[in-house]
Amino acid sequence: MRTTVTLDPDTDAAVRRLMRERGLTFKQAVNAAIRAGTGVRRRKFRTPTANLGPPRIPLDHALRLAADLEDEELVRKLAARK
Repeated sequence: MRTTVTLDPDTDAAVRRLMRERGLTFKQAVNAAIRAGTGVRRRKFRTPTANLGPPRIPLDHALRLAADLEDEELVRKLAARK
């Protein structure tokens, strides 16, 4: 959410100090200060993973395969012009 907030000089100094100490952006520092003051904890986001098995195509030489396919396409286009 985007909003405009007017900070008192002491709270502005506290946010700026938090930015310096932790290497945070202004937004991150304000959010951290609000969370600390309200006791709200941020839940960690976890992405579920799945085993997809081994690749069906060997990817060891993917760049070479891509170059070969590109070469074949160029040869086909040049042959079509004649």
